[in-house]
Amino acid sequence: MTESTDPRLVTLQPTTIAAIRETVPMAGITDFFDRAYRTVVRVMASQDIHPTGAPVGVYWSAPTDTIEMSAGFPADAAVAPEEGVAAERLPAGRAVQLTHAGAYGTMRASYDRLAAWAEEQGLPLGPVMWETYLTEPRPDVDPASMRTLITWPLQEPAGS
Repeated sequence: MTESTDPRLVTLQPTTIAAIRETVPMAGITDFFDRAYRTVVRVMASQDIHPTGAPVGVYWSAPTDTIEMSAGFPADAAVAPEEGVAAERLPAGRAVQLTHAGAYGTMRASYDRLAAWAEEQGLPLGPVMWETYLTEPRPDVDPASMRTLITWPLQEPAGS
C-alpha cells in the first residue's frame, strides 16, 4: 500500500480484527484506546493470535456526545471472546482513503477533505469508517511526523 495524502478510491478485502467495541463518551476516547489496546494485546497473546497490521480505531456511528467504536488489531485468526475482546469483520468493497499527516487533533481537516472529494466524485460514503495508526503515538514522537490512514467504505447500491 502506498502512502498518499491525496484522496483515492480503493477496493478492500475483508479483514478480521480482534477488538473491544463500546459506546464511548467523546471525552473518554483516549482512555478507551489505552485500555482497549492493552487488553486486546494481552488476550491475543494468551490465544496465540498475532497482529497482521497496525492498530485500528473503527467508528460505527456518527459522533454525538458519545460514539460507538472499536479498538484493536488485524489478526491472523478470529479471537475467542474474552475480557470484552471479540472478533469483528471490517467490510470488503470499495472505499475512499487518504493518509493524514500530523497530530490527531488536526484530523478533522483530512476527514472534511476526504468527504468533499468523495462527494465531487459522486461516491456515497457509508456509515462506518476507520483509522489505521501507522505511527505509534509516543511522547517522544514529533506530532508532525505522525501518519494515520483514514478508510471510509462507500455505501454500495442495494443488490450489489
